[in-house]
Amino acid sequence: MPDYSKRTGYAPWSLTREAGVQSATVNGTIDVPQTCQPTINTGVIDEKGNWQGVKANDSEFIDLQTDLAIADNGEIISNKVIDMYGFSKLNIALKVSRAGNYTFQMLNGGDVDDGYFNLKPVDTAGQLKATIRTDSSTNAFTTVLNDQETIGFTDVWNIFQVNDLNGFRLKLKIINQSGGNSNMETAIQRII
Repeated sequence: MPDYSKRTGYAPWSLTREAGVQSATVNGTIDVPQTCQPTINTGVIDEKGNWQGVKANDSEFIDLQTDLAIADNGEIISNKVIDMYGFSKLNIALKVSRAGNYTFQMLNGGDVDDGYFNLKPVDTAGQLKATIRTDSSTNAFTTVLNDQETIGFTDVWNIFQVNDLNGFRLKLKIINQSGGNSNMETAIQRII
C-alpha cells in the first residue's frame, strides 16, 4: 500500500506556483509532518502584553509569622495578603503554646495601598463570602470560613486545608479562645 502521508504538492502561495509551475499530486494535499512533539507550557502573554507564568503549588510553607503572648479572645491577622488567584486550596499551619480552642476566619484581603485588585477602598475587616450550592435551586452568600478548632497539643504544627478559594485575595484571622495567653505561629501553602 502506498504511503499517502509522503505525497507532496506545491502550496498555492509558494514561489514555485507563482512562477507558473503546476502541481500534479495524486491527492492534491500539501505535505504535513505527522509527528508528535512534546511541549512545555511555561505561561502566556495576557491581553495587556504582560508575561503570566504558569502557577505551581508552593513547594513549602511560606509567610511564617510569629505572634507572642496573644491574650484570651485576642486575635492575629496575617501580615501579608494571601493571593489565591490561580490557586484553589490553602493549607494553614498553626503552632500554639497553649492547648485549647482557636477560631479561624477569612477576611477580605485588600490593603490600604493595593486595594482588592483594582478596587479601593475595601472593607478589610469584612469576612469573605461566597455562594455554596446546597441543592439544585439554592444559592446564598455564606461566610467562607468561621470555624472553631480545638488544638490538643502545644508546640507542634497543626495543618488545616480550606478548599475552593480560587480568585480570592484574603487575610487569615485566628482568635485565641484557649483561656489564657498563647504564642501563635502561622504559615500557609497554596495548592493549585
